[in-house]
Amino acid sequence: MHLIFVNYRTEDEEATATLVERELSRIFGDENVFRASKSIGPGSRYPQEILTAVRRCRVLLAVVGPRWLEARSADGATALENPDDWTRREILEAFVSGAVVIPVLVARTERLRAADLPPELGVLADCQYRRFDHRNADADLSRLADDLIGLLPELAEAARRNGYAPRASARAEGERVGDDQENGTARVRADVINHRQRGGIGNLNGDFSGTFISEPQGPVHTGNGHIFQTPEPHPDPRFSRAGRDIAHGADNRGASRQRSIRGRRSAGTE
Repeated sequence: MHLIFVNYRTEDEEATATLVERELSRIFGDENVFRASKSIGPGSRYPQEILTAVRRCRVLLAVVGPRWLEARSADGATALENPDDWTRREILEAFVSGAVVIPVLVARTERLRAADLPPELGVLADCQYRRFDHRNADADLSRLADDLIGLLPELAEAARRNGYAPRASARAEGERVGDDQENGTARVRADVINHRQRGGIGNLNGDFSGTFISEPQGPVHTGNGHIFQTPEPHPDPRFSRAGRDIAHGADNRGASRQRSIRGRRSAGTE
């Protein structure tokens, strides 16, 4: 059974589809990658072979180039509107069978929009895509192969037998949330975290470590000194840092004042 089905339009990016299929076949083996021109033997019934392969595949790669949307049928109508168009039929069959559909956008091809597609294919615009550029072919093909290993772990053994070593992490870009242990402290890359900062102390640019405080509602202690509460009618928020006691007051209109408190040893009130 072919786990990967390569879908393409002949008058658009057939050469790119061939390149993608050959590299994936080298990595995973011919038996795991289907492309009609290669995989359907002489004398086979084309429609039956195509439909059987696409219904059994686990991932369909839809190779999309700059002429993909513009292709026309013999009657001059948009090819994608034609129910007999094989590019369209293969994609719809993949959706029906539950396969993962990945648009592979070639070079500067724009991202698909539902408004440009027939209603039946509108969901294709919501599928996360990958890009392939001939100037960056090796890296783009390796990334695609790693994505497929992530989706279909059973491909990992075939790749190993064929001498392919995936990257340490084969997960898609933007999906990684991890910790780097540095001096016993976890560091988190902010560019892989979806976070909306509304206030507090901290900066979410690049790497950050230590304490992050968002919208504190009371006294905050971030060091090893003392923290004090005052009996005043409107006590200020207090912060302690670097082993030194300080009282720091501010309101939400930007006013701020700070004074040092020395000689206090009580951790209660003053």
